[in-house]
Amino acid sequence: MPLMLRPTLRLLKALVSQPTASLTTLLYYSNLLPRNLNIERFVRSELLRENYLFHILIGVLGCFW
Repeated sequence: MPLMLRPTLRLLKALVSQPTASLTTLLYYSNLLPRNLNIERFVRSELLRENYLFHILIGVLGCFW
């Protein structure tokens, strides 16, 4: 359980501090948003670095939505 605490806190911190960028990044990389330059300026690829919960959420959204 302690191994999941740090990634969970990073995910929550990103969702609280940058809600638009976090949700746009999740939806964009799970291919639920169109490839558009106006949308791409909200996407933050640095949120994906070493935050594996974002990768898990992107995979789940991409498969089941």
